[in-house]
Amino acid sequence: MVFRRHRFIAVALLAGNGVLYSTSASAQTTGRPAPSGRPGTISPGAAAVGTKGIGDGGDNLLAQEPVRTEGANESLSPPATGTSPTASKSNPSETTPVDPLNSTSSLTSTSAPNASSLSAGAGAGASDSSSSGMVGVRPSTVYSEDWWAHTRPTFEIHGYFRTRGEVYHNFALGRPADAADQQNLWPQPLDTSYTQANGAPRSVQLCGSAGSNGQLGQCGDKTEAYANLRLRLNPEIHVSDNLRIMSQIDLLDNLVLGSTPDAYAMRPGGTGPSGYSPASGAGRGYAPLGALSTSQGPPTSGINSLRNSIDVQRAWAEYLTPIGQLRFGRMPWHWGLGMVSNSGDGIDHDYQTNLDRIMFVSGLKSADLYFGGSWDFVSSGPTNATPYDVYGGQPRNTANLANVNQWSAFVAKRTNPELQRLKLSRNEVVLNGGLYATYRSQLLDLAQGQTPITADSSANATGNTNNGLERRGAVALTPDAWIQILWSKLRVEAEFATVWGSIESSPSLPTAKVDDPVKLRMWGLATQTEYRAVEDKLRVQFGAGWSSGDPHVEGLAPGPDGLQARKSGGAISTFRFHPSYQVDYIFFRRLMSRVQGAYYFRPSVEYDFLRNPNGQKLGGGAAIIWSRASEFVQAPGNKRDLGVELNLQVYYQSKDGSLNDDPNRVGGFYAALQYGVFFPLGGLDYLPGESSAQNAKPNVNYELSTAQSVRLLLGVLF
Repeated sequence: MVFRRHRFIAVALLAGNGVLYSTSASAQTTGRPAPSGRPGTISPGAAAVGTKGIGDGGDNLLAQEPVRTEGANESLSPPATGTSPTASKSNPSETTPVDPLNSTSSLTSTSAPNASSLSAGAGAGASDSSSSGMVGVRPSTVYSEDWWAHTRPTFEIHGYFRTRGEVYHNFALGRPADAADQQNLWPQPLDTSYTQANGAPRSVQLCGSAGSNGQLGQCGDKTEAYANLRLRLNPEIHVSDNLRIMSQIDLLDNLVLGSTPDAYAMRPGGTGPSGYSPASGAGRGYAPLGALSTSQGPPTSGINSLRNSIDVQRAWAEYLTPIGQLRFGRMPWHWGLGMVSNSGDGIDHDYQTNLDRIMFVSGLKSADLYFGGSWDFVSSGPTNATPYDVYGGQPRNTANLANVNQWSAFVAKRTNPELQRLKLSRNEVVLNGGLYATYRSQLLDLAQGQTPITADSSANATGNTNNGLERRGAVALTPDAWIQILWSKLRVEAEFATVWGSIESSPSLPTAKVDDPVKLRMWGLATQTEYRAVEDKLRVQFGAGWSSGDPHVEGLAPGPDGLQARKSGGAISTFRFHPSYQVDYIFFRRLMSRVQGAYYFRPSVEYDFLRNPNGQKLGGGAAIIWSRASEFVQAPGNKRDLGVELNLQVYYQSKDGSLNDDPNRVGGFYAALQYGVFFPLGGLDYLPGESSAQNAKPNVNYELSTAQSVRLLLGVLF
């Protein structure tokens, strides 16, 4: 959606060699920087054989890019034609600046202006000057000051609206799910009765009819069902062809439908994990109970929700220079398949990689080579922010040694999209790839349990030592390599990363010392293979992934505080994928929240039964995921086999929407119905000693059972 002033704008800038650069309203429409779906990305998404599959910033069975309408920046690849639409008419001998963002139209044109469009300026001298910003007929009569005084920025907005309904059945897998037991991956629903592993009953006696003793029966419901919604907007302000401001705003982000009725409100001061207690007031007289609610209110932090209705996720600027592009602000980052850094822009994503950074990107267009670096602000530590800052002022960092410093650099080869399509049509091999590396360090940190907002560094603070700081001494180097091989209808892709560093002090590392830090040694690998046939209607895929485990801890996932108690010395070695790298519906996505300390194999198939050039399609897909623990001691049952999951789905896309001209992307109205069933294996079972006859507790269920999920996704993308 583009909002423009309906008037002709003729612009001319005089270059040092006297060549006239012209920009008109029509050139702005077709010849400005292409809107970026994932600015700051190096991704294989623009492959001619497609990007659908596991990872790549998208769902297994969903196209990844939901939010663009034209020329999305799939990567830092070169422009499809090498010049802008206007520049294509220029002198071939002219040299154009490097465009590292695939923004073909951001390169200024070297063609002469249309004489008819400049006829109004045919007069000489002062009569050529025009307050409308028009230019003279000759290059020598260019009034650049008029242009900059009358620039007409353009405003674009893209995004999506989604509603998801989900049903979870028996996600606890039949285990009692004690809160203190980290081996249980999912808690039992609040409205079900069960017996804990220690034999203590957890009963909800509020169901059925009263018995002879007047007591109601026990409730038992292993199913959790809910629906949520999100409206995501990506506003863009294009100040000129080489300068723009980008942003992302979420409205009612993942709001659970029915969660803000007018019958409930809260206030600060509670003793529970939320920090709030129920509020009372005259307003509840009209809706004293949830059953008497008459309306839903907007989510308001501290009143009826833990967050507000509007969340600004990103805001950054991009300035294109003749030697590269400068980016600064809070921006997305996506690299390779999205195993480590994932922008999370898919319609079914819930997590993102957003970085506060200053970045410069450049490249050698003739060699399809691009490189860049950044200074990232990961964590600033304590600040002097106060509640009164809402009235003005500028908070500042008060402890530089507590900063988490990070620097990054990358180099990537990305074949020109048009050249890539030509090579694939000739059955030639196309090779893309790159290396992205970050270095992170932190010397001091806030004391465990404190945050930059809650920390009290005053001299009279209870138990205050070292001004509320403690030694951390953490360093980490994370190289991440990505490679993509394309041939005909075949795509083979892989991403490999490692974390190599150390930590001198942490609450979960009692043996760590300044002169003997605990090492970080983590490894991760993700691969995708896809073959397309039957006019690309049939897609056969095979994916696999591996994340290193840690033999020195128990449990596949971290506890509520995020730190796992170590049972013995040794390096920290559990690698964790980004949660938006989705491979299934139940086990990794929900029970584990991500791939971590495990590896998997995933064959899948998709077929479009109906596929029209206007974007309309109807299809389905199926996948089988076999998951195993990398270190068997981390699994509850001390066995490698964790489970097998079957995923099925049908999907439909309408012909509406401006995104449907690309068959590999979702656009317009989109709907998907998905079903998953997970069969747990021995790795998630009890240990033999726990369920033996001599140790078994009465009424405790020691039999695992399958988990099932039904999902409905409805969306509109624009």
